[in-house]
Amino acid sequence: MFADHTGKPVPKVTFRTRTDHDWADVTTDDLFANKTVIVFSLPGAFTPTCSSTHVPRFNQLAPTFKKLGVDDIICMSVNDGFVMNAWKEDEQAHNLTFVPDGNGEFTEKMGLLVDKDDLGFGKRSWRYSMLVKNGVVEKMFIEPEKPGDPFEVSDADTMLAYMAPSEPKPLNITVFTRPGCPFCAKAKEALTEEGLPYEELVLNRDYTEQTLRAVTNGTMVPQVFIDGQKIGGSDDLEAWLAKR
Repeated sequence: MFADHTGKPVPKVTFRTRTDHDWADVTTDDLFANKTVIVFSLPGAFTPTCSSTHVPRFNQLAPTFKKLGVDDIICMSVNDGFVMNAWKEDEQAHNLTFVPDGNGEFTEKMGLLVDKDDLGFGKRSWRYSMLVKNGVVEKMFIEPEKPGDPFEVSDADTMLAYMAPSEPKPLNITVFTRPGCPFCAKAKEALTEEGLPYEELVLNRDYTEQTLRAVTNGTMVPQVFIDGQKIGGSDDLEAWLAKR
């Protein structure tokens, strides 16, 4: 069974990171002293669950965690600084700090270094998350010891539920647009004025008209979707916002 470090200080480690094309030593004191920090650690950069779910959701919920007093959110993996920097850019996860535990020293001292030889990975981190206050672990969520790569408790939503069960989660908003569309600009401006972050998908860059037909059963843009609900065009969005 993996050790739960709740109530214990994080290990003293110096990480070799890459900043502006130079090596930079970063200590655990640099990362944790006098701060409230969320850490989530995972088996590897660019791997499926890590890239599709673990990183994106923590990145999306980062503003909510900041409102709750979190100073930083660290994504850690037993990978080198070059790989972690490239992965951060690929994920556009600019709300997170990516820390390379290249030698696995921090992970080993946490008791969470595991063998992934069957995948050709060598030694990697077991998946977990933790809340750290001034260098001391307040809470850990360690994935159950099951075959493969379980992802049940170290997610961002579980951490948010622990920290603030009643905190409303941000809306998931996507806007289908096309270049030069004034109604698309109107819809995006309305969302921005309401302080609602959204993802924009642009015609012939992110999707085709065939995709628009498949998703919306039409060809008009903008098309706004919120938490799985089709809102419609800019006028429909205006009416929806008025009812909030």
